[in-house]
Amino acid sequence: MLYRETGDFKSSYASDQQTFPIRSERYLFWGAMAIAFLVVPFFINDYWEKSVLVPLLVWSMAALGLNILTGYCGQVSLGTGGFMAVGAYACYKLMTAFPDLSIFIVVILSGGVTAFVGMLFGLPSLRIKGFYLAVATLAAQFFLVWLFNKVPWFYNYSASGQITAPERTIFGIAVTGASAPPWATYLFCLTLVFLFAWIARNLTRGTLGRSWMAIRDMDIAAEIIGVQPLKAKLSAFAVSSFYIGVAGALYFSVWLGAVEPTEAFGINVSFLVLFMVIIGGLGSILGSFLGAAFLTLMPVLLKNVMVGGLGWPTDLAAHFEIMLVGGLIVFFLIVEPHGLAQLWRLAKEKLRLWPFPY
Repeated sequence: MLYRETGDFKSSYASDQQTFPIRSERYLFWGAMAIAFLVVPFFINDYWEKSVLVPLLVWSMAALGLNILTGYCGQVSLGTGGFMAVGAYACYKLMTAFPDLSIFIVVILSGGVTAFVGMLFGLPSLRIKGFYLAVATLAAQFFLVWLFNKVPWFYNYSASGQITAPERTIFGIAVTGASAPPWATYLFCLTLVFLFAWIARNLTRGTLGRSWMAIRDMDIAAEIIGVQPLKAKLSAFAVSSFYIGVAGALYFSVWLGAVEPTEAFGINVSFLVLFMVIIGGLGSILGSFLGAAFLTLMPVLLKNVMVGGLGWPTDLAAHFEIMLVGGLIVFFLIVEPHGLAQLWRLAKEKLRLWPFPY
C-alpha cells in the first residue's frame, strides 16, 4: 500500500518529468544508495569485493555504455571487448607515464581515448547498419586485441606481454594494487558508476538522447525532421565508447590488477556484455544494471550452491552453469523480449493499481 500516487501532487513540469515521480520510489532509491555508500563498506571483505561487488559495478558500466549505442541509438556493436582493451591499455600507459596523476583523472582520460577510437570505428555506421555494422565492429574487436598483442610499446616491452597496474592512492588510501583495501576499491567504483549513470540518465532524456532514439526508430524520417545522422551516430559511438573505456580501465586497474589482452578482452567479453543488455532491456538505464546483476551474480550463486552446498565436481558445475545461464537467456528472449526492465515496469503498474483491478 506504500506505492501510491495519492497526495503526490506535481506543481511544475520539472517535478512531473523527474526520474522517480512517485515519492515512495524516490525514498526507495535514496535508501538503497545510502546503504550502498554508508553501510556496505563496513561489511565488505576480499571475497565480496573481487567476486561480487566490484565485478557487478564494472560490468554495469560496460553494459550502460553498450546500451547507449545499441539500445538507444540502434547501432549494433560486437566490439565491446576491444574497446574495453583500449580503456585498459590507455589507463596503463597513463599510470606509467604520469605517476603523479590522480587515478580518477587517469580513468576519465582513458575513457576519452576510447571515445576517440570508438568514433573512428563508428564512421562505417554512416553508410552501413544492422548485420553489416555488427560485422564491422566485430572486425574492430579482433583488430584491437591483435594490436595490443603485437605492438610491444603498449605493454612497455614486457617479456610476458602482460600489463600490471601500479599502486595509486586517493587521499592517501590505495585504490589500485595488492594493498588496496576492499572498501576503498568498492567506493571508488561505486562513485564512478553512480556519477556516470546519473549523466547517462540525463543525456538520454535530453535533445541528444531523443536524436539517438529517432535514428534508432527510423533514420530516414529522423533526417527529414532535422536530426543529423552524422552527429547522432558518432556522438552515440563516442559516449558509448567512453563508458566502455572507463569500464575497461576499472576492469584492469581496480578489479584484476593485471591483464593479458587475448584472455581478458576476447570475443566472449563482447558477447557477455551484449547478453547483459538484451536480458536487462534495450533502451533502459535500469536494464543495464539488472542485466549485469543477472549475469554476474547468477554464476556466483550457482557455484556456491552446486559446489559448496551440493558438493558437485567443479567441472560438472561449470558445464551445468553454462547450460542453465544459456537456457535462461533463451527463456527471457522468448517470454519477455524487452528484458527485466519491462518486468519491473509491469510490476510497478500492478502495484499502482492493486488491489483495484481497473
